[in-house]
Amino acid sequence: MQQGGKTVYGATVGILMLETQFPRIYGDMGNAMTWDFPVQYRVVPGATPDKVVRNSPTELIDNFIEAGRDLVRSGCDGITTNCGFLALIQDDIKQALGVPVATSSLMQVPMVQNLLPAGKRCGVITISKTSLTDEHLIAAGAPVDTPIVGTEGGRNLTTSILGDKLEIDFESCRLDMIDAGLEMVQSHPDVGAIVLECTNMVPYARDIRKVTGLPVFSIYSFIKWFHSGIMPRGFPLELDDPRW
Repeated sequence: MQQGGKTVYGATVGILMLETQFPRIYGDMGNAMTWDFPVQYRVVPGATPDKVVRNSPTELIDNFIEAGRDLVRSGCDGITTNCGFLALIQDDIKQALGVPVATSSLMQVPMVQNLLPAGKRCGVITISKTSLTDEHLIAAGAPVDTPIVGTEGGRNLTTSILGDKLEIDFESCRLDMIDAGLEMVQSHPDVGAIVLECTNMVPYARDIRKVTGLPVFSIYSFIKWFHSGIMPRGFPLELDDPRW
């Protein structure tokens, strides 16, 4: 017998979105076609990219909790967000919502670090190195000496996203990401894998992999893993298999 109690079924991951107007291409977590499973979205009022990245998202905790609770009420069994800097409110959100919460791609850093051999470290590419503090890393469980490269000195990505522009030159963004990847391996030769902090960087993960030769993890890889625990894949028993 099917258990009831939800409004929406089959879309178990809920995404808390910043309040933005910039375009979201295929690969961006804010583009629903990026996912090969259904997701639900809620926009958090007042949570602009500039306010969350360059200021403190802790001022918006109540807004995130309210939107998260609405997602849970509509059937979500796990919640994520579309900004890595929201690691700062991970504990508040998970306690308030009562379901698994993955606020930030940065939460992958300790897991990726454990995959690497001795002498290798996990590096982070972020949309704003000047804004990414030890506090963010600690909240995500990442070492405070994690190598970090930012894109704020680049052509387009940081200014377009944090400036919430209506039009974005995505080819320039791609070049910014390639430059950041090259800077990472040149400045930190001990880096053995890269985590992308910003959720808008997902479309460029393969480019970074090509130019660095390193594994690249993003919010896409994180939430695919997250979803696989919330909705495990079923494997029918082949009881007539002659091997058994």
